[in-house]
Amino acid sequence: GAIPLCMVGEFDLPQELIDRRVRKMTMISPTNKEVQIGSTLADDEYIGMVRREVLDSYMRDRAGEKGATLINGLFMGMTLPQTKNGSYVLTYNDLGDAVSGKGTKKTLEVDVVIGADGANSRVAKEIEAGDYEYAIAFQERMRIDDEKMEYYKERAEMYVGDDVSPDFYAWVFPKYDHVAVGTGTVVDKKGIQKYQQGIRDRAEPRIRGGEIIRVEAHPIPEHPRPWRTKDRVTLVGDAAGYVTKCSGEGIYF
Repeated sequence: GAIPLCMVGEFDLPQELIDRRVRKMTMISPTNKEVQIGSTLADDEYIGMVRREVLDSYMRDRAGEKGATLINGLFMGMTLPQTKNGSYVLTYNDLGDAVSGKGTKKTLEVDVVIGADGANSRVAKEIEAGDYEYAIAFQERMRIDDEKMEYYKERAEMYVGDDVSPDFYAWVFPKYDHVAVGTGTVVDKKGIQKYQQGIRDRAEPRIRGGEIIRVEAHPIPEHPRPWRTKDRVTLVGDAAGYVTKCSGEGIYF
């Protein structure tokens, strides 16, 4: 995904986490007219492209080094405090000692809960934070040849048109040694495969011969939930519905 430049400094991220520094953006119209964006960027300005599996692993390991207790588990629910200063009791499946893929049911008493458990947040459901409208995003990571990859060295592409999305945009974003080709929509989630084929077709000259190495799909919030904090529970990121409206970027939050 894409991260804003401010995130690198605020979270003290090492430069090696950033796969690509995008300094050129090509906006492509329904008739394939191209507009180049980025000429006003300063030499040290860019949009950082990262792989979530790499970034998330780094953040998790760093939290452990700073003193956090890491648990490989699946949050199942929680019991709210019965008194003003009472504890929240979290129920989770501990997967650290899983047998046949099944974890061990355990509980944990805590004073504060931060729900960073994504768009389908169980923490949000427990505090009745309310729902939000969302877009479905779908992308295929493709490995293309070196010559084509050179074109995307510092470039990302955004496509618009009813063939790639009726209400969102489609994209080709550079990653470490491949590109991510995808699209999204709010109003026609069932048609996402049709729009994915549309971006494949539109970008075909630049991704021809590409090998699909990974397929990903996830919801993107369209607006915050009605409630993001209740007592000593707060939601962040997709769980809260925080996202940059124009781009759908939400890692920063």
